[in-house]
Amino acid sequence: MLPELNEFLGCATPTAWVEVALQNQDVMLIDHGNCEKKAAGAAFQLMFRYVDKPDLQNKMSRLAREELRHFEQVLSIIRKRDIGLRNIGSSRYAAGLRELVRNHEPYRLTDTLVIGAFIEARSCERFAMLVPHLDEELGKFYHGLLKSEARHFQDYLKLAYLYGDAADIDATIVRVRARERELIESADNEFRFHSGVPVAD
Repeated sequence: MLPELNEFLGCATPTAWVEVALQNQDVMLIDHGNCEKKAAGAAFQLMFRYVDKPDLQNKMSRLAREELRHFEQVLSIIRKRDIGLRNIGSSRYAAGLRELVRNHEPYRLTDTLVIGAFIEARSCERFAMLVPHLDEELGKFYHGLLKSEARHFQDYLKLAYLYGDAADIDATIVRVRARERELIESADNEFRFHSGVPVAD
């Protein structure tokens, strides 16, 4: 699974991000929880917007349930570790990718699905990068997420090709990959689960 996923992504997570993540596990876990809620919300939005597409309805319903379950698991770890929940701002990552979404159909849908595939792929890749460096409990949890995140990546991509023209999807992947790589490899003023290379204060 991972070779296919890593080939899809345009770059690996920089080592500097991993180092900062390990030093800021409270922020990492809070933002991870936020990401799981947002992923569930994105799936619900697609379900309400595209009620005439049964394959999408089925995949997104399953995905939303899994993302909410993951949120509950993250929340449990946060509480067990006595990490205080607080509001933290969103990273530039998802918003930066969504700037590429065309505003007319069917491209609005297929662009959104391709971007969903990139977000899930990057999440999976980052879990894999972190696992060897984490304590046993968190490492086991993140390792357990790899399979579902990789499946979500595949689900988004399959739906994109189902509802769009293959040549257009291929071109969209190239376009999104370039922006995603820029967001991941460039300097970032804050650390988040999907942030770029954090800049020291």
